[in-house]
Amino acid sequence: MERRVKLIFNPHADGGRGWRVAASLQATIEHFGSAEWTGTEYPTHASQLAAQAAREGFDVVVAVGGDGTVHEVVNGLMQVAAAERPMLAAVPIGSGNDFCYNVGFPADPSQAIHSAFSGSAKSVDLGRVQDASGRVEYWDNTLGIGFDAATVINSHAITRVQGLAMYLLAVIRTILRDHQAPRMQISTDREQIDRELLMLTLCNGGREGGGFMIAPEAKPDDGIFEYVMVDYVSRPMMFRLIPEFMRGTHTRFKQVHQGSFRQLKLTADRPLLIHTDGEIFANATTNVQELTVEVIPQALTVII
Repeated sequence: MERRVKLIFNPHADGGRGWRVAASLQATIEHFGSAEWTGTEYPTHASQLAAQAAREGFDVVVAVGGDGTVHEVVNGLMQVAAAERPMLAAVPIGSGNDFCYNVGFPADPSQAIHSAFSGSAKSVDLGRVQDASGRVEYWDNTLGIGFDAATVINSHAITRVQGLAMYLLAVIRTILRDHQAPRMQISTDREQIDRELLMLTLCNGGREGGGFMIAPEAKPDDGIFEYVMVDYVSRPMMFRLIPEFMRGTHTRFKQVHQGSFRQLKLTADRPLLIHTDGEIFANATTNVQELTVEVIPQALTVII
């Protein structure tokens, strides 16, 4: 039976260069059948389009863009009941494309589009985060607090380079400009933690930032999240840790801690910077000091 496919395309992906890649996919799509295209016009539009596609009975929703586009599509799909939720496919044309890497989508967009029409199904976990005001958001790859959220914010000001180079430059800027370590009280289903942390990253997938192997052991389909936390360290030490994070060897340092959980509650002594899949959940103008995070096992079916 032919799948009814909806493609949600972010024209701003990869610094606005996504148009060229998307246009090149049309011949491949026509080879398999047909699909309906819709472009996003503003932030969160992909979430609205994905929820609408679910209500209209599409079998597969394809996020054509980067990690931000996937994040929005996931949040749209999670607005509908599981029985009505379409399957998810993705075509990586963004700067990081970490979700696609971690789940197993081909890096080549022309190969990735095949999955929407002929790929096999696989269930993946999602994260659910809620702040003290009751605001809820879903995330598919990583949730970062502190240093890597500041890095995401700094990356938004970089326009001349893309991909891993952009994130590396943003990391350097963050080390020089943002070096705070809030005290966090963390309670999980496995342990209690109370310490000053420069960085805390919760991981469904192993890679973020287009090439940082933050949690190599993380698997998006095992019903468990990994965390990586970094104590307050000097700026020179943060520079020392950059290549270790890229290789996934950072946990050999005593200032870096790793563990796993299914549920987590956090309270901080000051407002936090937080990102979800590279999208800003809390910035300097918000006042988020409390979070509840949980794993939703096998929340979504992806086609790879």
